[in-house]
Amino acid sequence: MIAAEDAGRSSDIAGKLGIEPGMVVQELGWDSDVDEAVRDAVEERSGDELLDEDAQEVIDVVLMWFREGDGDLVDALVDARGALADNGVVWVLTPRTGRPGHLEPSEIAEAAPTAGLAQTSNVSVGDTWAGARLASPKQGKKR
Repeated sequence: MIAAEDAGRSSDIAGKLGIEPGMVVQELGWDSDVDEAVRDAVEERSGDELLDEDAQEVIDVVLMWFREGDGDLVDALVDARGALADNGVVWVLTPRTGRPGHLEPSEIAEAAPTAGLAQTSNVSVGDTWAGARLASPKQGKKR
């Protein structure tokens, strides 16, 4: 049973990530160091399990756990965009400053436009991870 405080915290995490009931969420870069509370909160809010890299569905939100040494961020972002809905977003989740695998925010800011995305916000996610929200540039433009 989840304590009320933990349930509230989980709801806050999913809310920070913009997760809504019924959203299709794909998870990339899972490893033993990911924050299970974040995963649980997203699954609880969306109402379904996280999809893996083999998913064939149109994706609303990609949670990409990415650490220094995981390869080329631009390539990973291009791959993440593959099944992304027109208004979908990619959350790049990296270890916080001072933790093993930390990426400098400038690395994400530089990789995003090369991959056809624009960085729109940053949040703290859980106790050890930081998130950068990336979306198609057209989302920020009003016509």
